[in-house]
Amino acid sequence: MITSSLVAETPPSPPSPRSPPRSLAGATRAELAGALASVGVPEREIRMRVAQLWRWIYFQGATSFDSMLNVAKPLRARLAESFTLDRPKVAAVQVSSDGTRKWLIRLDPAPNDKGAPDDKGAEIECVYIPESDRGTLCVSSQVGCTLTCSFCHTGTQKLVRNLSAQEIISQLIIAREQIGDFPGLTPPADGLLPTEGSRAISNIVFMGMGEPLYNYENVRDAVAILSDGDGLSLSKRRITVSTAGVVPRLAELGSETGAMLAISLHAVRDDLRDKLVPLNKKYPIAELLQACRTFPGASNARRITFEYVMLKGINDSPAEARELVRLLKGIPAKINLIPFNPWPGAPYECSDWPTIEKFSDIVFNAGYASPVRTPRGRDILAACGQLKSETEKLRARARLAAAP
Repeated sequence: MITSSLVAETPPSPPSPRSPPRSLAGATRAELAGALASVGVPEREIRMRVAQLWRWIYFQGATSFDSMLNVAKPLRARLAESFTLDRPKVAAVQVSSDGTRKWLIRLDPAPNDKGAPDDKGAEIECVYIPESDRGTLCVSSQVGCTLTCSFCHTGTQKLVRNLSAQEIISQLIIAREQIGDFPGLTPPADGLLPTEGSRAISNIVFMGMGEPLYNYENVRDAVAILSDGDGLSLSKRRITVSTAGVVPRLAELGSETGAMLAISLHAVRDDLRDKLVPLNKKYPIAELLQACRTFPGASNARRITFEYVMLKGINDSPAEARELVRLLKGIPAKINLIPFNPWPGAPYECSDWPTIEKFSDIVFNAGYASPVRTPRGRDILAACGQLKSETEKLRARARLAAAP
């Protein structure tokens, strides 16, 4: 007897969606080499092809492979099938009355360890500050910040994630495009760019959102791209990494990057710095300054910058100025005095101008350069300590409006 049974067929699985092409704008040399190998470039040619792509991406600011005329057309086509030169999107632009520009940049969702996007497109801010003889770009190293410094607006935004080296470099690429700093581009007609020198962006400071040394590897790789002489070609003496004092990473920063160092000090006593910069509880002032004394490359020609925000009635007395001088003895240093930049809900006020001048005179008369940083971009919340994602601010206002 023959029996038969019917077995329901399992429907075929739908094809998995193809991941979007990866951008090579902001890639390292090793990443470019991997991309070329993946499209069949022979190993013997890869070094030459990397050099070609590098110059097109970072010196010429190329936005498509088609413009790379010294790259064979079939290779350009293969690259275009698998990769792009897309930049993150500029979600908003603000221009201050003093020429400072702030860009809100929307990043692509970042994959987690399973390859799936772990955010819906985070946002960061970077700021361009033009002066007559230079242009400084302040870049972010993290989405948000984990340090919760009490005087800093960015510190009120929770840390979302680290930025990749590519996302850090993309901030410079975007800024150079926006202000016409690549060959063949037209600068803005507002007359607010530097009038001396050949480059609109000559200096980079890691003073935007985040603590750079909590994202050390990506910051290190980004500095290498920024300072590569065949591309963006910024002098390492014009790249400054600012830290609140992640002591274990300082020696690596000096020996591996050659970048200039800035320390967010802001107090001369541990009890006060514990409140202003909570990281001080982990790495107190004495430990931090000892690491500065042994910082690789520090000299009178490569002085460490100590940033000191002036808070009315908090840290601005003559006695504290004299103690600052005592603490820094033996360190090749300059002190940047920063008038506090207010932000909505800030618990501090800026020191009075005569108080700042008296503080500066004490430091200067002790033999230290003590410039008072001119506040820039205050009207667009782009000044030091004011950076915070525009989206976060809007969401906070919406929550307040909806509250009973």
